Amino acid sequence: MSKSRTESSSDTSSADSSSGAAVEEIYARHEKIYPRQVHGIFARLRTLGVISLLGLYYGIAWLPWDGRQAVLFDLPARKFYIFNLTFWPQDFFFFAWLLVIAALALFFFTALAGRLWCGYACPQTVWTEAFLWIERKVEGSRNQQIKRDQGPLTAEKIRAKTIKHTIWIVFSLYTGFTFVGYFTPIRELAAATANFSLGPWETFWILFYGLATYGNAAWMREQVCIYMCPYARFQSAMFDNDTLVISYDTGRGEPRGSRKRSIDPHQAGLGDCVACTLCVQVCPTGIDIREGLQYECIGCAACIDACDQVMEKMDYPKGLIRYTTENAMAGKKTRLLRPRILMYIVLLSALSLGLVYSITQRVPLQLDIIRDRNSLYRETPEGMVENVYNVKIINMTDEAHRYELEVSGVEGLQLNMPTPLIEVLPGEVRSLPVSVSVDPVMLEQTASEIEFTVSAQTDPQLTLTQTARFLGPVGMR
Repeated sequence: MSKSRTESSSDTSSADSSSGAAVEEIYARHEKIYPRQVHGIFARLRTLGVISLLGLYYGIAWLPWDGRQAVLFDLPARKFYIFNLTFWPQDFFFFAWLLVIAALALFFFTALAGRLWCGYACPQTVWTEAFLWIERKVEGSRNQQIKRDQGPLTAEKIRAKTIKHTIWIVFSLYTGFTFVGYFTPIRELAAATANFSLGPWETFWILFYGLATYGNAAWMREQVCIYMCPYARFQSAMFDNDTLVISYDTGRGEPRGSRKRSIDPHQAGLGDCVACTLCVQVCPTGIDIREGLQYECIGCAACIDACDQVMEKMDYPKGLIRYTTENAMAGKKTRLLRPRILMYIVLLSALSLGLVYSITQRVPLQLDIIRDRNSLYRETPEGMVENVYNVKIINMTDEAHRYELEVSGVEGLQLNMPTPLIEVLPGEVRSLPVSVSVDPVMLEQTASEIEFTVSAQTDPQLTLTQTARFLGPVGMR
């Protein structure tokens, strides 16, 4: 009996120990990743992308255009300026259209070459690269950073950390300042900041966006890509065997092992991989690409640059780690221009051309016709049938215009309005009641479709037509 209890207790202890190990593995404490700096063609492309994107983000906000800011989303005035274009809330469908194009473009590039967006253009990647550059300038190389973090707390360590975080915080706050500068004219925002007269909302969003930048790029970094970004989870649904992905050539690299440059790997029974682990050291998410394609891989190609440098030093052919496809790795033919890619190209081309055409051909004028619903119709003393409408004209240009209003659709229609010309200021919504009358003999049905046409007196291109319904008794010719 005692023996049985002992065995039972031992089994329970083993189970508890296994359970604890599993919990420890699942909830393992986060270890900071120190990406090693790497040089090469893909590193240069990433640097070019970071400089270009950050330059556009910080520079366009200060760019003047025709007496105003080039890109400004003026929410109080409900105007959105993008260079020489002015959009209104009524143009929101253009934004939805643009989002559809952006989503399809993401799907297209993912199906073609994996996570290009993540590796080169994602804001998380761009700002993290900038923060890593600052960190290296202040604290030194990867080995120096590791040695400092593992060492005791010294005055030099406090100095380096203080300088680094101060630069990070200032850079983050300027990022938030620039973000708000796209909604409040940035020169006015700068003057208000200098005079300590920022409004509460401007202050909140500068601090909020600055804190988000500091937290994501300085502290969470790869955790955003691994745990928070949904794209990492569903990207595999867009991959196929012909998608270009970063892969390690197992057949050529294994068995891996260190060796001298003078040793022939084939005679030593080794593959081309020298087990230097540089591909792991340069990875911003800390994965080992030699273990196969993983969802944590953001496609930055840093491991390709690092491995190619090692292969060059060893006089081995480059490309042990490279952009390739699963079919190519299996010795099969690769088809980059396959039906899925061609479909994306056709859809993107059609939607992009349609968006450009719609924007260039749009009329910066809005006309709304609302029929008075209090009465179906009324008869005038002259024996005419009359309907009353509320006409709203929105001048979406930057100049005042005088508009003429006409009505057609039924023979003999007469338009009665307070003034023959309607003057509408820039951005104004002008509303006025009008009535339309007609001889009932001209009506062939109870509900007739009529058209209101509004046109600017000084600009014939500003013409817009809107349909409405005219109700009355059925007349006889």
